[in-house]
Order: sequence, then structure tokens, then C-alpha cells
Amino acid sequence: RETAPAAMRPDSFWEGGMPLTFNPARFSGLSVGVPGTVRGWDEAIRRYGTMSLREALVPGIEVARGGFVVDQTFFSQTQANVDFFDDITSTRALYLDPDGTPRDVGTVFRNPDLARTYERIAHLGAKGFYRGAVADAMVNAVQSPPLTATANHVWRPGVMTMRDLHTYVAPERAPTKISYRGLDVYGMGPPSSGGSTDGEALNILEGFSLDPDDRTQALHFFLEASRFSFADRNAYLADSDFFDVPLAGLLSDNFADERRELIDPDQASAHPAAPGDPYPHNTAGQAAATATTGGGTTHLTVSDRHGNVVSYTFTIESTGGNGVVVPGWGFLLNNELTDFNFDSQTHPNKVEGGKRPRSSMSPTIVLDDGRPLLALGSPGGSMIITTVLQILIDKLDLGATLPGAIAAPRASQRNTPTTVAEPAFVDSMEGQSLNADYRHAFSETTEIGAATAIEFLGDGRVLAAAEPQRRGGGSAMVEEPG
Repeated sequence: RETAPAAMRPDSFWEGGMPLTFNPARFSGLSVGVPGTVRGWDEAIRRYGTMSLREALVPGIEVARGGFVVDQTFFSQTQANVDFFDDITSTRALYLDPDGTPRDVGTVFRNPDLARTYERIAHLGAKGFYRGAVADAMVNAVQSPPLTATANHVWRPGVMTMRDLHTYVAPERAPTKISYRGLDVYGMGPPSSGGSTDGEALNILEGFSLDPDDRTQALHFFLEASRFSFADRNAYLADSDFFDVPLAGLLSDNFADERRELIDPDQASAHPAAPGDPYPHNTAGQAAATATTGGGTTHLTVSDRHGNVVSYTFTIESTGGNGVVVPGWGFLLNNELTDFNFDSQTHPNKVEGGKRPRSSMSPTIVLDDGRPLLALGSPGGSMIITTVLQILIDKLDLGATLPGAIAAPRASQRNTPTTVAEPAFVDSMEGQSLNADYRHAFSETTEIGAATAIEFLGDGRVLAAAEPQRRGGGSAMVEEPG
């Protein structure tokens, strides 16, 4: 293990395979999706890991082969996809009973084909995924989806080739970094929009006094800061290999000052905000970084006794991805390409060959004087960004405990005419006041996000917390303490 002083700053993240990570000597972060996941795992373990890829895959192999008990959440998520899953022979065979319904709650779901995939990767390394039998099956599934005779949707052949798999890389990039009330907040940079959007919103909020005794106004500022940072996110965030993202400008204090001046402290904006102009502030040294709905995202947060911290968000975009299980190998393909701006040939996030679509993943780590204070993240499509932001201000500004901040009712303003909110938020005293006094209009959604987080309490103690109810609840635990 690396044992250099923990004061070294975070300095990288990967796309295509892993988390935002703090190590006493290194710091890294990544976004994940098929086929990027395996390359990212390989890169992370090879550079910073404490075990081999083969060792790391053993628990996954055991779970895939031995199975897990189906709960109501798994059943419901499968139920929502039955109309697509029953179009694909391999997907139907894995996820549905012979009568075409999801696996029953209480039964054991096993995936021996996925265990075989993991075993191949454990034996051959990443090349076992990107070359040979798995790669052949993946390309065939994309180009010729294995349709059932009763398929009732149009499944167009995809264009992925073996060359795409052979040349796939998980590039290592710098994270975003901003200072918030004396703390260093690190996030994921382009093509993810999470770090820049949360960073800009925090910069805006730093100019306001978020008073725990006036939670309603603090939440008003949170919603309006989200509105303006999303206006800029929607205009400027894309793959920095294809578009010169003005990231330093977006994360500059001067730009935040300009955006803050547009916020009325007493009422919500009447219309969606126009994007600002970050380019005059896009100067070197401003930020330590380089250049819509969803349900197929997962987040986990992990630390160890040696000071290593991982905030890991990975996604296949929608629940069920694109609905195609690769025959014989047990994994779903993603539909991440839906994150491009298909309606424009001029937008920075337009479709281009070899380009990575903009994502909303927001693995985040907060340092206090160079040492970890918080690590967190969430699934939830574009509402990931506002989930992370709301937890941060609840914890850092409004006096909430970490479990309380994770469990609190949520709202998500993404520069739309109405703010999407959970019923408990709308019905709360603050929600009613935001509507009546600040003129925020709400539209309800069942749930927003499902975060996990770790708080570092000092003296080697940590507090692990996870979502208590959303998506069936998460898991928080300490294993082998001491």
C-alpha cells in the first residue's frame, strides 16, 4: 500500500471504469459503464490497488453463481422493463420466469453466465473482456440483437465493431476542485457534468449566508443556485476531447459572483435561466481540472483503515440498459448514448464518432486541511447532481447529521419551469413556504437519488451512512474494524 502523507491533493479521475478516490498518496475518480467498466477496474487496480484483479473478482463470482434473494425493488424494476426484456431471447431467459413475469420476490436469482465472464476476466485480465469470446458475443449482440419471435418493438442493428473494443481506453483526467467555506471539494470533470455543476452551485452559495434557523430561505438559495448552474451545464458541458469546455471559467469565483447577482433572495425565477458567459473568466489557475432520466446507476462509498477512500458511481443509463443481455455471458449492454444532444448539430454535446456522452455522475470527496471529511455520491440521472448538492449543504451548512442529510426529503431544480420534488418535500413546512412565499412551483416524483456516504470523524473513527428507504434502502456497515 502507498503510505505517503495524506496532505497530497486529489489529482486524477478515470473515465470508463471506476470511482473518485482518495489515497494517502494519490487521488482518482472515474465514471463507469459497459464496456468501460472492465478497463477502468483494470487501470485502477493496476495503479492503486492492494490486490489483483483476480482477487477482487472473487466475491462477484461467488454472488453471480450462488445468487441473491429477489426483493420487491428488484422485482419492480424488472416489472417496469418486461415489455422490452421479453423481446430479447437472452434477456428473457435471465430475468423472466417461463410465464413471462419477473422472478418472484423471495426466490434466488442466479447468473452463472456472469460468473463465467468474471472468471474469464480473472484469468486473462481485461483482454478477456475486450478480445476473444466475450468481445465476439458483445459485437454480435449489438449488430444483431437476439430477438424473440414475438418481439413487439423495432430493434435497430447497432454499429459497434471489434475495433471499438480493441481500442477502448479509460483515460485518466484531473478532477474538478473548488474551495467551499475553507474545505476542498473534489468532483468528476468532463465529460461528466457532476463536478462542474455542483462546484459552480457551491461557489454561488458561498456568497449567501445559509442560516439553519431559516431553512426555507437556505433551500430557496439551493434551488436557485441549481437553476443557474444547470443553465451553464446544459450549454457548455461535453467531452473535452471534442469541445474546449470553459471549465476554469465555470468554476471561477468571479463567474459565480455574476450568477449570484441574478438570484432574487425573496422569490424564485419566473423563467428558466439563460446560460452565462464563463469565457472572460476562463483563465489558467482558476480550477484544478482538465478540460435524462435514468435508473441504471449505482453508487457506493468505501474507505479502509489505511486512509484510502473511494466514491464510485457506475451506470448503464436506464434501468435495464438497452435491454440486451449478451448471450452466454450474462451482462446487460448500456444505452448511455441517450445522453448526447441528438436534437442539435451545433451543441457541444452533439453526436460524434469516438466521443463520450455527457453524464451526470457526481462522485464527490471533501477534504479538510488535506484530509478526508466526507465522501458521497448517488444514482438518479441528472438528479444525481442536485442530490449530492443538497446533502452537502444540509451537512456542511444546515447542521444535519449525515444520516439525516441522506434521508431528508429532496427537491431537484434543473433549470426547468417547475422543481421536481418528493411528496414529503412538497408537504413539508419549508416546501409549503417555498411555494406560497417564494413562488416555487413543484411537480412531484416518487423518489430522488439513493445516496451513500462516509463521514470521517477523527481519531480513526468513521460514520458510514446509506439511504434508508429509497430504491429499497441501501447498506452501511463496518467490516473487520480495528
